[in-house]
Amino acid sequence: MSKIHSMWSGFCRIGCLAAMITVIAAPVSHVAWGVEKDSAAHSLFGSYLAGHVARAQRENSRAAKFYENALSKDPDNEVLLLRTFLLEAIGGDLDRAMRLAGDVAANETSHQIARFLLGVKAFKQSELGAAEKHFAAVGKGTLYSLTSRLALAWTFLADGDADRALKELTKLQKADWSQFYQHYHQGLIADVAGKQQIAGKALSQAFKNRPSTLRIAEAYARHSSQRGNAKLAKQILKKHIGNSEGHPIAISLLEDINAGKKPSLLVTNPADGMAEVFYAIGDALTGEDNIEIGLIYLRIALYLKPDFPLAHIAVGEVLDKMEQYQQAIEVYDLVPVKSPIWKRAQIRKAYDLNSLEKTDVATALLEKLAKIIPGDPRPFDALGSILRARQRYGEAEGYYTRAIKLINKPLERHWRLFYARGVCRERLKNWPAAEADLKMALKLSPNQSLVMNYLGYSWIDQGINLKKGMDLISKAVKLKPNDGYFIDSLGWGHYRLGNYEMAARHLERAVELRPEDPVINDHLGDAYWRVKRFLEAKYQWSQALTLEPEPEDEAKIKQKLERGLDGPEKRVVASVRDKEKTSDAQQAGAAKDVAVLETKPAELKKIVEDTAELRTHTVRKGETLWDIAIDYYGDGALFQLIYRANKKTMKSPRALHLGQKLLIPAKP
Repeated sequence: MSKIHSMWSGFCRIGCLAAMITVIAAPVSHVAWGVEKDSAAHSLFGSYLAGHVARAQRENSRAAKFYENALSKDPDNEVLLLRTFLLEAIGGDLDRAMRLAGDVAANETSHQIARFLLGVKAFKQSELGAAEKHFAAVGKGTLYSLTSRLALAWTFLADGDADRALKELTKLQKADWSQFYQHYHQGLIADVAGKQQIAGKALSQAFKNRPSTLRIAEAYARHSSQRGNAKLAKQILKKHIGNSEGHPIAISLLEDINAGKKPSLLVTNPADGMAEVFYAIGDALTGEDNIEIGLIYLRIALYLKPDFPLAHIAVGEVLDKMEQYQQAIEVYDLVPVKSPIWKRAQIRKAYDLNSLEKTDVATALLEKLAKIIPGDPRPFDALGSILRARQRYGEAEGYYTRAIKLINKPLERHWRLFYARGVCRERLKNWPAAEADLKMALKLSPNQSLVMNYLGYSWIDQGINLKKGMDLISKAVKLKPNDGYFIDSLGWGHYRLGNYEMAARHLERAVELRPEDPVINDHLGDAYWRVKRFLEAKYQWSQALTLEPEPEDEAKIKQKLERGLDGPEKRVVASVRDKEKTSDAQQAGAAKDVAVLETKPAELKKIVEDTAELRTHTVRKGETLWDIAIDYYGDGALFQLIYRANKKTMKSPRALHLGQKLLIPAKP
């Protein structure tokens, strides 16, 4: 959206964030109590400590109440005042935060968050002169300077001076990220002021620079439709959807225009424009993991515009990250049924219900949603994900199958559905069907390390397709050299091939990366036994038992602790021949694979151990940083690692384009 990382440097050097980190993280000794050890002092001290604990647990609303109680007993304590103020703002009690903002600003004249709250309060009450003074008094810093100028522009428009508003935007920095905000808000302000030519030119420039940004595409398409150019509006939305996965809002707007409707402008009054300022920057901040400051911005946007579904979704997702699931559900419930993103809110709500151990309620909600939108695979996908995570593989497989049946032609992004169903089928001992799904997932998206690892491991563990299996695992490890599960697969592949020394080395590394996994510890125990490190083998098996393995595995581990491993390990060729349904051709192929691997140890070592080189990724159509993080780290929330490694070439986490080359850092 903007070159946010450029703003962070100024933000972190001065202003609220430094103060916030210092104040909120301050030890108890930093609070000057100045009271005797009487009951009042104990009450003050107790409230402070209770707030400190709640704060550590990110229960900001509770923490604010405790600090507010402490502040009532020591009203002149500036540390308590600032702490309470910030937590009230983060927790969403802006009325209370605004009452405290005056005292905070009196102590620190240019305190940014306090000035913004006082400014939007005055703005909402039509006290535009006061609002202007507050916004103008905001201290220096790239982030705050940007916010201040945008807020001033909308204040001038509310005061009836559109020319002054547009002129204020020209004072923004000339950096690329700043130009984006300038063109976008210039278009919005000009549209509200009736200056259609200026609006069209500004929005056209903004869309040219950021065609994948939803709000720009929506604003430009609505502007074009209002001017009677439905053809251009359709072109804008089709181009935007082609540059992204297709946001429900963009799709819904395109359907309305195709139906001959003429939708209203994105912003029709200064209050909504001011809300857009805080929403856009707040959403970018939270996407950059500056969660709490971003959350305050989003709260301000909702204060200005309570019926703002996108802001509700953004707040809910932040609360999800903070594991405040019940609060997130309450926010998702504020998204109206008529909104195009109501379905998305319901799916997020279902995940939160599951996180609160209300899985039956979550599944009932998604089943109901599936009936409301019968052609949409998303509810079934969510049902499969929830039940797969709870190891209810039979039910999950059924839901994934229902989702897949709704897809006319599988696209690259659908690889996850086939992968997830393949995992379920493998766990249900239906290997032929599982193998077909995993192959389909790899066909749709050939560079998915998760699929490579799962398919390769499964082949080797069964003693089939040995060379292909090792090749897949080696590629997965090359993509993710610090993934403990992939290293385990590589080590176990060597174990099954009888390369026990090499297996032990890789499995030791896997245990270092994933010490909490019972299967990896069990594998290392087996490898140690084969290289005659018997005491260490028993230690690893004992360790595996403490990590709550599957019941079937637990029984096997206990048997190994009693008797060790009986006799020499059967080679994979023998295990292939023991399988009733294995053809002679498969046996011969497996034997050939072993021969190839054993006669070229130098080549094999190079393939499986040369994983230190720097990795790159080529962006595919419709791909996001979240998708790429899932592929490489198994966790979409780690997208920030990729963004930080590519900050010099990326204007924002969302500024991806087809064919773009990204550096992929190792997972910490």
